[in-house]
Amino acid sequence: MTRRLILNADDFGYDPAVTRGIAESMRKGVVSSTTMIVNSPWSEDAAADAQGLAIGLHLNLVRFSSVSVPSQEMTERAVLTRQFVVNETRAQLDKFKTLLGRDATHIDVHKHAHREPTVLGAVGIVARERGLAVRSIDPGMRNALKDAGVHTNDFFIGDAADAAYWTPERWLAELDDMPSEGVIELMCHPGHRPSHVSSGYGPQREVELATFLAPAAREALVSRGLELSSWAGV
Repeated sequence: MTRRLILNADDFGYDPAVTRGIAESMRKGVVSSTTMIVNSPWSEDAAADAQGLAIGLHLNLVRFSSVSVPSQEMTERAVLTRQFVVNETRAQLDKFKTLLGRDATHIDVHKHAHREPTVLGAVGIVARERGLAVRSIDPGMRNALKDAGVHTNDFFIGDAADAAYWTPERWLAELDDMPSEGVIELMCHPGHRPSHVSSGYGPQREVELATFLAPAAREALVSRGLELSSWAGV
């Protein structure tokens, strides 16, 4: 098994300043992939800035209005049924294609809502239909996806907490400890501080953006003989 290393920035389309920072991290930095929220008020603007970027769907089941049921506002407190998630996943993938004129490279889920087995099973149904990989964040999720015939990553690294995960020091440490084979996804959240969305996750994005824009980030990859890729073809 060969090694495939993917550095994916979540939240493209979430907020204009976040989107701008992600695009910058990909065009001027080392970030190799992103995932897009298609049901925010700024999704269309994000799509206009997506030229040349490898982009998957950041399936959003916890914020903004539903695509399949436009009158329904989604929240983190809502109980998600299997059929709703199936319908919503299909609808968001279709909207992705309408906005960008191409299919998503893969699927991951905002706030990891697919940790819930009902949600994971529903996302897996659609992913299998569309031939798309889905992010797994732990071995149980990974095994469930593989058992359902859905491609997924073999390893997952990253977090979004009170402190920024991807500092320059962490970047170097993780690169030195990479598994020797398999699909390895590194989740990241670079961006500028949100300009329109109320969020406590702003300064952390700027730290990660600085980490991935620094020449040292690319030099670290070169010196270790590592290449980054996207989810396309996984």
